[in-house]
Amino acid sequence: MKTEFPEKYITLGLKIAYYRRKAGFTQEYFAELIGKSVSFVGQVEGTGTVRGVSLETLFKIAQVLNVPPSKLLEDD
Repeated sequence: MKTEFPEKYITLGLKIAYYRRKAGFTQEYFAELIGKSVSFVGQVEGTGTVRGVSLETLFKIAQVLNVPPSKLLEDD
């Protein structure tokens, strides 16, 4: 995926991974909860790839992790 903001995608993935682990979810279980494949979760959370997510998926991820969607997009 071509993007002007690869660092933002990587940061988003790292935040998702952080909150997923904090919730005690494995990638496999988390993938089931959000209706995506384990491969998708690995690509989103991985730092070596840039994988976008739709707003629908972002909202589902935030709901499952019990955090506001904005928390996943904030610059820290």
